[in-house]
Amino acid sequence: MSVITITKENFEKEVLRSDVPVLVDFWASWCGPCRMLSPIVDEVAEEITGAKVGKVNVDEQPELAARYGIMTIPTLLVFKNGEVAANSVGVKPKAAVMALLK
Repeated sequence: MSVITITKENFEKEVLRSDVPVLVDFWASWCGPCRMLSPIVDEVAEEITGAKVGKVNVDEQPELAARYGIMTIPTLLVFKNGEVAANSVGVKPKAAVMALLK
């Protein structure tokens, strides 16, 4: 499955009301570590089954970043049943990103 662009308009439908876990990558285009993590998140999106992967550009969606207290990017949040079930800050290897969804 490809990565979903998450906005405040589709956040509730794609993340909070999802019937599968959702990995959300909070990032920005100017962030070097975000650019390092992005291809890993893309790979996870292609390989994972039973979950969705989305990205939130914090510059374009500051309300969502503020809502979840995102102070450092990249930050990964895993939502299950509309609640944050796991989080990770900084660049992580693919295995660690996949483990967040387990």
